[in-house]
Amino acid sequence: MTHDAPRINGSPDTSGAVPGNSPRSGSAPIEHPRERLLAYGPESLSTGELLSVLVAGAGPDAARRRQQDRAARLLRGFGSLRALGLASARELQMNHGLGPVTALRLSAAFALGRRLQVERVPRGRLLKESGEIFSCFHARLRDLRKERFIAVLLDAKNRVIREDVVSEGILTASLVHPREVFAPAMREAAAGLVLVHNHPSGDPEPSPEDHEVTQRLCAVGELVGIRILDHVIIGDGRYVSFLERGLIPG
Repeated sequence: MTHDAPRINGSPDTSGAVPGNSPRSGSAPIEHPRERLLAYGPESLSTGELLSVLVAGAGPDAARRRQQDRAARLLRGFGSLRALGLASARELQMNHGLGPVTALRLSAAFALGRRLQVERVPRGRLLKESGEIFSCFHARLRDLRKERFIAVLLDAKNRVIREDVVSEGILTASLVHPREVFAPAMREAAAGLVLVHNHPSGDPEPSPEDHEVTQRLCAVGELVGIRILDHVIIGDGRYVSFLERGLIPG
């Protein structure tokens, strides 16, 4: 069964600011997004207004309004905040008319946001459910243009010891070699492994190669005494768990 999950960084909020935008009692309304951001925090601004803070200069009000219009056009042009965040600074300059400083500022802001989302799973984190594995890796893997295969080493209580990137590229049995998967697990005295990889197409349905790799690693795991506990394929907002489908013994 393919599982749908709530979108992370989903479609942009192009509506007006959320409640909290109203001025404090007895004060005049604050019109400019940057000033409202300072006064009330980011929750008081819509997605478009937050974007305008990054692209707006410090000029007069008329110039500021033009920058807010540009922010709105950027969102419409890309269709979603996520798509905008994946654009390179060069693309923003060449195809959308942003100056180099503004394009670099946007690119850096989105890169920081992605890094915040993709921090490694901390040592000692308990991983018991396939949905938890999906939550840990979805934001990190869903937008990659190549397949990335990760082995998560667990102790006897299903707590994370470490994670290792085994391979990048099209998943094949020759690329994901058991030595690369199990050598770190044996050095760390891991009790089990969780396998995670992404499908750049966004469709997490397992391919014949996915089945072949999983069966091969499960067989080796039985020989060396380190069980494969699950193999979770990450798609766009969805995942497939080999354990949940009964393709790995529970």
